[in-house]
Amino acid sequence: MIKKLLLVAILFGGVSVGCSSAGDIGESCEVSGNAEECVEEALCTKEADNKMTCLKRCDRQEDCASNESCNGVSGGSGKTCQPNS
Repeated sequence: MIKKLLLVAILFGGVSVGCSSAGDIGESCEVSGNAEECVEEALCTKEADNKMTCLKRCDRQEDCASNESCNGVSGGSGKTCQPNS
């Protein structure tokens, strides 16, 4: 009986951890401007092709690579390094 309870606890613990993990930079997300979907240094951003992706946060252009621009995110007040078109 104890083994069954332990197995159930492990399974449910693993499921809750898996469901709550935040997306890394470059991973897909669902709501533009939502900070909860991505790791702390990223923000869910709607890209030019309408795909939602966790992109690196930025405060100024110098925070981004040379092929990216630090632009505002729709649905939020943050900025991310977005690929130049």
